[in-house]
Amino acid sequence: MDNIVLHVADVHKSFGGLKALSDVDLQVKEGTTHAIIGPNGAGKSTLLNVCIGRIAPDTGAVVFDGEVITGKHPHEINQMGVVRVFQTPEIFPELTLLQNVMIPAFARRDGSFRLNAMQMVSSQHAIREEAEHWLEDVGLKEQKLVTAASLSRGDKRRLELAMGLIQHPRLLLLDEPTAGMSRHDTNSTIDLLKKFKERGMTKVIIEHDMHVVFSLADRITVLAQGQIIADGTPDEVRRSVKVQEAYLGGSH
Repeated sequence: MDNIVLHVADVHKSFGGLKALSDVDLQVKEGTTHAIIGPNGAGKSTLLNVCIGRIAPDTGAVVFDGEVITGKHPHEINQMGVVRVFQTPEIFPELTLLQNVMIPAFARRDGSFRLNAMQMVSSQHAIREEAEHWLEDVGLKEQKLVTAASLSRGDKRRLELAMGLIQHPRLLLLDEPTAGMSRHDTNSTIDLLKKFKERGMTKVIIEHDMHVVFSLADRITVLAQGQIIADGTPDEVRRSVKVQEAYLGGSH
């Protein structure tokens, strides 16, 4: 039987009179890449925020690895192995790439991002080595002593990916990982994510670029106006009349 890592169970969320999510139910299997797509305003980012504890659903629950995580704080969910990489890279621009990747490793160990200078100076050799490993894995090791502010947009996304990977996620949530990238950077990111897919990493991806979605996804869930209108394999979703109407109609 397939192991379900994440189950979003009958989740509803409204903001005032606006229904952001309505009866959303989906399951993410271990080792798969599960894409969530939909027109602007479909509820994709709200759904991700519910999954990481930034937003509480009105009804329903989120179950991670067999445990209900609804009501837990974001840092508690992160400690359990759910790591999100944001649409806008959340990095420390004044620090080097190496320091950026070491910080979440400390935070995961200590349960907090509150670090003092002494901790950074006396950082364990093992954490530094692991940070270098992940920088090499995403193609940034040669720039490890460069400040993050100097990176291109594509490299900033790679850096934040390394910051996520050093936390050893059981589930990696990627919010538009190729947004704003050139086609060259997009293709490089696809190749990088394929490498992690081959390693069996479980990922949920929100993405507008259908080339990225169909290159990576094992399963696709389509949202429109806060509701799931399709869920299936890439071929099933590609053939769905409802999906074609949602995109061609520009639902918001």
